[in-house]
Amino acid sequence: AAVLLMASLGRIAGISGIAGGLFSAPKADRGWRWAFLGGLAFAPVLVWLVRGEAPAFELEASWTMLAFAGLLVGFSTRLGSGCTSGHGVCGISRWSPRSIAATAAFMATGMATVALARLLAEQIR
Repeated sequence: AAVLLMASLGRIAGISGIAGGLFSAPKADRGWRWAFLGGLAFAPVLVWLVRGEAPAFELEASWTMLAFAGLLVGFSTRLGSGCTSGHGVCGISRWSPRSIAATAAFMATGMATVALARLLAEQIR
């Protein structure tokens, strides 16, 4: 999808940037955004229809925790000027120093967050 988007429209497949422009981009620049995000949302449904079964997944977090995590991710993508799809997938493949640094920061922060969350969870039990 990232290669096709770059080849066809010359756009980076950064999901936060694509989603962020759904309503703020000029009207002529919104159609491809809706189509791209719609494809991401519809792909699991297509797999379900073709295979006859839904992809298996299990949520272990509460909806409150998921909402809080989503808000943190949204804030962080603004702070980091992009997300892992834009920086990690597209930026690193283009050898962008900014994207390499951003992805390293994302990974380090993610590892530290998981370590802290596990430590706190152990203390609560």
